[in-house]
Amino acid sequence: MTERIPGVRSAALGIWVTVGSRHESEFENGISHFIEHMAFKGTSRRSAMDIAKTIERGGGHINAFTGKELTCFYVHVLDEQLPVAVDILTDILQNSLYDPAEMEKEKQVILDEIRDHEDMPDDVVHEKFIGQVFGKHSLSRPILGSPENVKSFSRDSLKEFLASHYTPGRIVVAAAGNVSHSKLEKLLEKEISLKRSKSRLAESKPASLKPGLERSGRPIQQAHMLIGGRSVPYKSKDRVSVSMLSTVLGGGMSSRLFQNIREKHGIAYAVYSFTDSLSDSGYYGVYLATDKSRLERAREMVMKELNMLVDVPLTQSELAEIKTQYKGGLMLGLENTSSRMMRLARMEIYQGRYVPLDEISARIDAVTPKKIQAMARMLFDGKNIVTTILEPSGKKP
Repeated sequence: MTERIPGVRSAALGIWVTVGSRHESEFENGISHFIEHMAFKGTSRRSAMDIAKTIERGGGHINAFTGKELTCFYVHVLDEQLPVAVDILTDILQNSLYDPAEMEKEKQVILDEIRDHEDMPDDVVHEKFIGQVFGKHSLSRPILGSPENVKSFSRDSLKEFLASHYTPGRIVVAAAGNVSHSKLEKLLEKEISLKRSKSRLAESKPASLKPGLERSGRPIQQAHMLIGGRSVPYKSKDRVSVSMLSTVLGGGMSSRLFQNIREKHGIAYAVYSFTDSLSDSGYYGVYLATDKSRLERAREMVMKELNMLVDVPLTQSELAEIKTQYKGGLMLGLENTSSRMMRLARMEIYQGRYVPLDEISARIDAVTPKKIQAMARMLFDGKNIVTTILEPSGKKP
């Protein structure tokens, strides 16, 4: 997929593979992220330095990320560098060496990344929250994997996973900026020669959510709390309504949570809500950090705001303001070619088609107070709420 944007001199290109931590077994957990790291460690044609230098010496940027269901390798370059960018991304996708000596070094890097993550209480509580929302399903596992798994990965295990999952039918290429669709097609036809094989993917649906409260302690200064549950999948017609509901609840300084919990009562410095959608599920949450002595009051205040949205519909004027805010955020998020590229890819992967901005705008306009209230009733039902708390315990650092 390509989107030509007149008046720009840059191009963003991403090669997406529809595989992530969701598709790993218990003992493979973390291998998608490990492969993402190792892809940049040298190919049969280029060293790791060559890969980085070739892009960066032209002012460009090259990177990658791994998610629950997707892995993406991407570049942002001047339009004239697009052929080189295609060559490099297809090279690391197909010809990375996965040298055992480099693997041992990168294992230490990823173990440091895991330790960094463990040092951040807001990251830890989010990870625990996801585990509570999805239970024993593979979606609950961390993208980085466990230290034990990372240490166990071998070149053979990486190559086996690649052969099973990095297949042509699971690859999507997206580009946005000053790009020609036909020229990009010709470049890709020349560069990509992946062997076709049967993909090994487990797409089991998560079991029903079990509501409840989980607490754990660490030697930290503040208590961190997440309240939330399951939401709608990416393709759902209700996704816009759910996103707007989250905007009302905790999407910025004007939101209800920020105004009531931080501004009016000074209960917490950090408080916000979020929602994320996957292929067949999704989740939402309210996060805040506060002193342990104020935790229970903060929890009561969050629940009050959730119940208010269930019981009392928005006024037409409040909804109009939220629609303007939501549209503005959507448009501002598409101000650069990288955002446009990522939007193209996700639409293809999750919806199978391009959704024009006019269509999204029409969906926003069609949302009513009753629709927002219906989404609140669905999401904030007591049977769909879990609470995850990470609180201070023992000696403080």
